[in-house]
Amino acid sequence: MQSLTKRRLAPDELGEMLNATMGIGCRVESELSDGWFNTAYRVRLSDGRTAIVKLAPPREVPVLRYERGIIATEALVYRLASTIPGVPLPELLYADDEFLVLSALDGTPWDKARELLPADAQPLLLRELGQITARFHTLVSPSGLFGYPAAESGLTAGTWREAFTGMVTAILADAQHWQVPLGMASNEVLALVDAHADVLDDVRVPTLVHFDLWPGNIFVTADGEKPRVTGLIDHERAFWGDPAAELVSLEFCGPIDADSELVAGYRDAGGQLDFDESLTRRLALYRLYLGLILVTECGPRGYGPEHVSFCHNLVAPWVTALRNL
Repeated sequence: MQSLTKRRLAPDELGEMLNATMGIGCRVESELSDGWFNTAYRVRLSDGRTAIVKLAPPREVPVLRYERGIIATEALVYRLASTIPGVPLPELLYADDEFLVLSALDGTPWDKARELLPADAQPLLLRELGQITARFHTLVSPSGLFGYPAAESGLTAGTWREAFTGMVTAILADAQHWQVPLGMASNEVLALVDAHADVLDDVRVPTLVHFDLWPGNIFVTADGEKPRVTGLIDHERAFWGDPAAELVSLEFCGPIDADSELVAGYRDAGGQLDFDESLTRRLALYRLYLGLILVTECGPRGYGPEHVSFCHNLVAPWVTALRNL
């Protein structure tokens, strides 16, 4: 996906950068075109290892408020989650505020592998994904604060209601700054959030939430006896909040209702989800927030009218559902 936020380097520039920071050279094999925000290259390091180099946007390129410092957020998530058994991830080989170097994963992004997987793969992968997600959700904010880890965003608070309201307010300000039409007025959005904000007080523990677990960020393989998840990637959107918020991106992988394979796997691994009125209303709020991000990011990233229309069509029923609660 082409985006104005992407920073590109010539192969010799990339090699010089790695030599200067890691003390190791590389040969660029390809640019990975699937990314929507950062630029990523597949490289062969001079010691023979295959790696992925992710470049943050150039410093002068404007980004959304929650995106400030998010390459450091991704590095933080890799460091924290790598300590949890049973959460498959690339190995973080190097990180600074300009780029990350990660080991290459086995397997293929789930969205590209669907047609290659056996017919019975979907439920098996969903159950395993639920288990992995529950393990991921054992990570709790060491500061006790909710919101985005990067200090540059300024989006943290002592309660989930305050943090989430601040996150929504920030994305609305971004939409106004880039003159992105949302299909509804900012005061209407805030009124919808306020009408359901009481259920946010049910969340008392700031848990690490990936918030971008759609099939493109989940690597899978059908090699061996059964399909399996080989890794989770692209943790830039992660925040400390309600673990139930994870379901709104996981819904792109498959059903998330109480009887689904994904939720069964989540519970198998010790995760707790109570499908009550509070969860229903919270999920509606989180879908609204994800929708605001998807539409608003079209501004700074320079996406074309076809993608803008796709985002609006995706978000419209989420807004309608929240209004009808």
